[in-house]
Amino acid sequence: MVDSLTREQRHRVMSRIHSKDTKPEILVRRMLFAEGYRYRLHANNLPGTPDMVFRSRHVAIFINGCFWHSHSCPNGTHKPATNSDFWDAKRSRTVERDKQALAALAAQGWTTVTVWECELRNPGAVAEYLHGALGPPGPLC
Repeated sequence: MVDSLTREQRHRVMSRIHSKDTKPEILVRRMLFAEGYRYRLHANNLPGTPDMVFRSRHVAIFINGCFWHSHSCPNGTHKPATNSDFWDAKRSRTVERDKQALAALAAQGWTTVTVWECELRNPGAVAEYLHGALGPPGPLC
């Protein structure tokens, strides 16, 4: 299938995609804040720059887009028809970088949690999962 946008239009669309403050990230942040959790954002002094960090609990949360991080869901396994070699290489590098970051955090004693964009279709299940990983909210947040 050929891309329905021109090269310039596609460039403009892709250039507006950011790595911080994405819709899935904001949804998780609001969910946890409403439950009483307090956290730090985008800890650039940790490997992989986790989206959310709970320092006293040593928990780092990554909120990943399925396409960008090659998740096993339909969105993550979708292969672009245009410029496919570029996208395959880019997504492979992202997956490798994620593995390295998770290993480095584990070596430093951090617990890591990954929330996938597709999982947010069921926010209740994600909240329950995160609550289990973080423990009860309170002074340790």
